Amino acid sequence: MFSSVWNFVKRHKRKFIFTGALFGGVYFLGKYAQKKLSDMQEKEASDYISQARRQFHFESNQRTCNMTVLSMLPPLKEAITNQLNSESLTALLKEKPANKLEIWEDLKILSFTRTIVGVYSTCMLVVLLRVQLNIIGGYLYLDNSVGKSSPSPMAPPEVQQQYLSSIHHLLGDGLTELITVVKKAVQNALESVPLKQSLSLMEVEQQLSWIRAEIEAGERNMSWFLLADDQNALADQACGLTENDVVTIRLLNETRDMFDSPDFSTVLNSSFNRGFSRLLDNLAEFFRPPPGDSAPFAASDSLSAVSLPLAKIIPIINGQINSICSETPSHFVQDLLMNDQVKEFAANVYETFSAPQDLQK
Repeated sequence: MFSSVWNFVKRHKRKFIFTGALFGGVYFLGKYAQKKLSDMQEKEASDYISQARRQFHFESNQRTCNMTVLSMLPPLKEAITNQLNSESLTALLKEKPANKLEIWEDLKILSFTRTIVGVYSTCMLVVLLRVQLNIIGGYLYLDNSVGKSSPSPMAPPEVQQQYLSSIHHLLGDGLTELITVVKKAVQNALESVPLKQSLSLMEVEQQLSWIRAEIEAGERNMSWFLLADDQNALADQACGLTENDVVTIRLLNETRDMFDSPDFSTVLNSSFNRGFSRLLDNLAEFFRPPPGDSAPFAASDSLSAVSLPLAKIIPIINGQINSICSETPSHFVQDLLMNDQVKEFAANVYETFSAPQDLQK
């Protein structure tokens, strides 16, 4: 019996070898595929966890941005009102001076200048902090990443403090220059408009549009008011030549590169449009017809038919700074913080600076 079995095996030896090799190959191929599948699943899980951690860090960073904006509004308001002190003029008017008309003319220019500067500078503050804090946020994410190749932090606390101190340009020289530019445009538009002339909300909007057109078409790029572009000024802001200072200068230059991008111009203009739109919404509350007015123009969509003397519009305009630079979340600030284009741009900045390849910078 055993000899017949052996003879059968010898006759079909090649088939047995091929079949054994086939089944062996399939077995090892299956094991290899199983390992590759396991590796892929582990990598997908790791990528998912990494992406979730990154998303959580990004969202936390945006909340920090919002709180930082709110904390910076009081010093911004103080800087504006110190340079454009309308309260001193209103106090003089209460004393009924002989040059009352002259003071009213000064108050007209100052009030519109103060409010327009408030809109521009608040928009700039929101966008500037979104860029700066997302650059820092991206580097902080890399500093805390598992498997980071470089042992030295990319954004140590000292660098963060130096870098963020560059915001003093917007509250200082940048603001002073902005006031000069805005005041000139306001004078060109309103100097010849009599105090007794009545203006509808649409006419006020037209005046604001003319003023904006002159400001935004000027020789000075709007991003200059955000950050000093002179290399010496950047070095001065970095406060020295230590290793941290070199990193700070690099961050400032990276920020300047962001400001030079077409996307940034689009986002900044979007913020300006949103800011002035909200300002007009605020002003609209004062141009509503009296309750119970049955005239055809009393409909809510016919505010253009309601007019006020410019002398009555001036105090309304003058008081808008309290809403624009409010440290409590006002509708004005909320609109700017929730602007989808600003949020999308912030996400792109964070994505750029939290990418692993930036470790080689």
